[in-house]
Parts: sequence; C-alpha cells; structure tokens
Amino acid sequence: MKAYNRYFNKVKEILEIVEESEKENIEKVVDLFVKAIENKNSIFTFGASHAGIISEELFYRAGGLALINPIFEPSIMLNIRPITFTSEMESLVGYGELIADKVDIKKDDVILCHSVSGRNSVMIDFVTKAKEKGAKIIGLTNVSYSSQVESRHPSGKRLMDIADIVIDNHGEKGDATIKVEGLEQKVSPTSTVVGSTIVNSIVAQVAEELMNKGITPPILFSANIDGGKEHNNKIFEEYKDSIYYL
Repeated sequence: MKAYNRYFNKVKEILEIVEESEKENIEKVVDLFVKAIENKNSIFTFGASHAGIISEELFYRAGGLALINPIFEPSIMLNIRPITFTSEMESLVGYGELIADKVDIKKDDVILCHSVSGRNSVMIDFVTKAKEKGAKIIGLTNVSYSSQVESRHPSGKRLMDIADIVIDNHGEKGDATIKVEGLEQKVSPTSTVVGSTIVNSIVAQVAEELMNKGITPPILFSANIDGGKEHNNKIFEEYKDSIYYL
C-alpha cells in the first residue's frame, strides 16, 4: 500500500476512535459554548506554533461562529523568524501569564486551548492565569503523548492536568504517523486534520443546539456572497460585547 493510502487510512481510523471515545467530552464542550453564547460570555482560543492553526481554523470564516476570539501572540506564531524562536518562547516560564494578562478574560468565559504535547510553560502559565480569572478551560491535546513526556513547567503539570474538559486527539507520540522504509522519523502528522474535525463538529452541534432553543446562532456568511457583509455586520453589532477582534 502506498504511503498516501496509509495516511488516509490512519486519519480515518483516528477520526473513528475520536468520534466514539470523545463524544461525551465533545458534548460537554458544546454545552459550555451554548451557555456562553446564551449568557453573552466570550469564547477564546489559544495555541502556540502549529497548535495555533486550530485557532485560525475557527476564526472569522464562512460557516463559523462569529464569537471565536483567537489569541494570536506574534512571538509564538509561525510567521516569526527564526522559526526556532517560537520553541524558546513556548518554554519561557511566566510568558503565558503575561499573555493572559493582556486579554480581557472574564468569569465564565470559555477558552479552547490546543497543545498536542501539553507540556510547554507558555500553555501551563496561560491556562493557570485564565482559570484564576474564572474562565472555563477546554484542553485539546494528545493524552497518550502528553503522558509520555515531562512537563517543561516548574509545577510539573501539563494541559490535561489543568483543563476543566479534555478532548484527546488520539494521535501518536510525536504526532507524525507514517513510517517510510529507511527513514528514521515518521512523516505526516494528524493533529491538525483531527483537531480541525473536532472543533468543526463542535460548531455544528452548537448551531443545532441553539436552533433547538429558538436562538439563531451567530454564524458568519462568506464575505464573497451577496449580502454577506451586511449579515455579518448585524452579528458584530448584536454581540459586540463578546467580540474582541474588530
């Protein structure tokens, strides 16, 4: 079997595991999102380096929730040079607390935090500070992988140890999955495609739950269709106290 076929099969296998094993936690997250929207609380997302791609996936896109506020800290995003600087900043103790202090996080706000290993100090400090502010933390991580590595934070904690709800992406240690003959390092990670599927499934269920409650979900239209801009502007006005990116 060719490598690309094996990757397709691996992704399908993981998605089936996630759908079955994580449904209870996914439904808990849906409930948190729905309550936050009903109560006009804010919803944030946070992740460093490639983990931040999930924040980009959720943020300001057609068919997505308008209330997703991404926390993009430039020093830990992929457009910085040299790129190795992101790894240094992820490990810097105290930096995550400074990031959390810059964000207007309030009691009962919800923050979806994505870290595959869950071990870096920036995430631990950020989550700890956010919980002190009263936020509910969702940890999207790899439980098996995280269990096999030591925390880089003095507390010894990892994301899965602190989050209120943990969703496991069920990937492999190191994230890459496909073995190529003669090559020591496996290739082709799964955390992004699986993570994106998880969070988009949450958006779908949140929209359905809100409709069942008689609440029109604040779902963005494409700016490239007629009336899209006007529709989105109405949402921005209605939820202006929960949106921080405008």
